[in-house]
Amino acid sequence: MKMILVLGLWVMSLSLGAVTKINGAGATFPYPIYSKWFSEYHKLKGDIQFNYQSIGSGGGIQQLLQQTVDFGASDAPMSDEDLKKASWPVLHIPTVIGSVAIVYNLDGVPNNLKISSKVLTDIFIGKIVKWNDEALKKLNPQINLPDKDILVVTRADGSGTTAIFTDYLSKISSEWKNKVGNGKTVSWPAGIGGKGNEGVTAVVQKTQGSIGYVELAYALTNKLNIFSLENLDKVFVTPSVEGTSLAAASLSDKEYLGDLRLSLVNASGKQAYPISAFTYILLPVKQNNAENKEVRNFLLWALTKGQQFAPELHYAALPKKLSDSLIKKIKALKD
Repeated sequence: MKMILVLGLWVMSLSLGAVTKINGAGATFPYPIYSKWFSEYHKLKGDIQFNYQSIGSGGGIQQLLQQTVDFGASDAPMSDEDLKKASWPVLHIPTVIGSVAIVYNLDGVPNNLKISSKVLTDIFIGKIVKWNDEALKKLNPQINLPDKDILVVTRADGSGTTAIFTDYLSKISSEWKNKVGNGKTVSWPAGIGGKGNEGVTAVVQKTQGSIGYVELAYALTNKLNIFSLENLDKVFVTPSVEGTSLAAASLSDKEYLGDLRLSLVNASGKQAYPISAFTYILLPVKQNNAENKEVRNFLLWALTKGQQFAPELHYAALPKKLSDSLIKKIKALKD
């Protein structure tokens, strides 16, 4: 009986040992598609189990630097300073392209109000404080905008979504660039904060008169009202998979072959959505590491078969020439 018990425990330990656990942490921006990918990949490779903490890009970079995860995830590329702190070289692997939607909650007002880049900046910098401000009324003359205070909702944590949004505001407004700047965290001139895309979504959902910024998948899944935003060509564009794809259309072959820490905001193109961005897996380049090898295998799948899931979750797939170049780069790494 004792021998049978020992044998059973030995077999159980073998089966448990066969599962490779991969730990990652970071951006909330791509969490909807990463969850889908991890689920689909597990169906193909049942011995690989992903544990991903959706804690924000800042947290993902810090955990990568502290070596508590096998990969990080961020919408804001790592700075040269952070790359120097890393124990290994780190590759930025774009996975999909997403967009930041400007969302609002205002009873009796329809979806897709128009907003210009200047009015958007003036709201977030604290100059426009009422929904019936003349600048908003001029853009939406057929809409009866209420005499109600605007509540600005921002991210309270270190956020790649914030980095994308403030990168955009800094490009369109010298006043914003000089007074507030851009990055994963900034000193917001107005408003209240929520943690993660989930937190901002929740605050906007329950608060009349609020305006915020979230990744498009969160806006659509939670049926938030979304602004049509003026782009570089002075066209008002509602965020969409197509508009997000067009934001990357102007990238050159040379840019595809670089280090890919690129900004896509305020891209030219009549239907290009102006607040679009890559989101990245931060891959440490390790040798003789089983977990690192499995992350690379997963990325090869994500950059090929995984791309088919992007549009249904409101992300744009990578341009093929970019995904092909990334695949070559990953395959060239030594085990």
